[in-house]
Amino acid sequence: MLMDRLGHRFNDAALLDMALTHRSWCGEHSGSSSNERLEFLGDAVLSLVVTRRLYERFSDWAEGDLAKARASLVNAATLAEVGRSVGLGELLRLGRGEDDSGGRDKPSILADAVEAVIGAVYLDGGIGAADDAIGRLLGDRLDAVAESPGHADFKSRLQELAARLGMDPPSYDVTTSGPIHHQRFRAEVRAGDAAGVGAGSTKKDAEQRAAEVAYAALTAKFPS
Repeated sequence: MLMDRLGHRFNDAALLDMALTHRSWCGEHSGSSSNERLEFLGDAVLSLVVTRRLYERFSDWAEGDLAKARASLVNAATLAEVGRSVGLGELLRLGRGEDDSGGRDKPSILADAVEAVIGAVYLDGGIGAADDAIGRLLGDRLDAVAESPGHADFKSRLQELAARLGMDPPSYDVTTSGPIHHQRFRAEVRAGDAAGVGAGSTKKDAEQRAAEVAYAALTAKFPS
């Protein structure tokens, strides 16, 4: 049961219902509220809690390693994995079209729902309840970053996953736009039949964002 995994019993069950309500459901059920506002709140709560936990636990780490570790814990691919691990997809309220198109296992929908649930826990029980829930959801992954602060390197993770699946190495195509003093980079990557697109102020950032999208797509198709 989701509340058991969170370690929190809701006083206001309507908050949890809202956290599990995708906007596609609201399009078919007038008067319903989507989880988008809770997602916004939960994103901030998650970042704060993870940052504090990392800061306190790894007192000898430099700022760069702390930032990489945080990025590996709060990105969409990781949160989608968390959502799958607690069976969140089965609980979502989706519109018929989204449901029929596989929305219950879409990384973006799962990641957003995880953040929304965290936001709901925070509103219902405060920062202590949210801290405990995040610890339960991300505890094993917090332990894992102790061994690999660079776990957020999605280009490496995508390459390793592609190799493990017997695919050719990921291929990247990068384009630029804008004036030379304010260039934007757009990267497209393909790994097997998975693809990802990302943008950033540097070529590296764009490739990392594209790799994160492709990595999420591959892990959804080939769960470990």
